[in-house]
Amino acid sequence: QVQLVESGGGVVQPGGSLRLSCAASATILNINTMAWYRQAPGKERELVASSTSGGRTNYADSVKGRFTISGDNAKNTVYLQMNSLKAEDTATYFCYVATRGFPAMNYWGKGTLVAVSS
Repeated sequence: QVQLVESGGGVVQPGGSLRLSCAASATILNINTMAWYRQAPGKERELVASSTSGGRTNYADSVKGRFTISGDNAKNTVYLQMNSLKAEDTATYFCYVATRGFPAMNYWGKGTLVAVSS
């Protein structure tokens, strides 16, 4: 079973930057979507950013212009560059990968905590 492991979270001041990484334990074939979700305390998990194999990216309105999703297939790694962080970005961030084909597979990481505080 492939595992996704996030890293790069931590405490940062408002206006600061962090880069999250999500490494897969093995090569994942036929990737259709890579994404980052987040869940703040007491709130539902929400999509932050996604990228499809066709090159389409999508961002939550709240992070547009500040966050960038990217991937390195050679390293089986997905990144989330987060700039101009705000207190409302505080959450646990989860990596997600979905494959196409039959059977389609969905993989989740266990999350990494980002806390934006002065």
